[in-house]
Amino acid sequence: MQLGTRWSSGEEPPAAVPAVLRAQIGAVDAAMPGDLLGQPRPRWTLTWLEGRPIAELDTGVIVEVEASGSVVVRHDVGDEFG
Repeated sequence: MQLGTRWSSGEEPPAAVPAVLRAQIGAVDAAMPGDLLGQPRPRWTLTWLEGRPIAELDTGVIVEVEASGSVVVRHDVGDEFG
């Protein structure tokens, strides 16, 4: 795995974030409710696995390019039963 970069939700993604992920990252950011208490927004982390980019939000939302080339948005459910 190769570490990429981090940025706050709602900010313009850094130039290192591939164009193929940007629309879905923007859609996730737009769907996030605003925080009326002034808490910091969650942060995205860009990594690369097997040459494919993966952007993961601190909340567990993942935007990634699958081996087929499709961009998917999913939620990391973790190991709930392990």
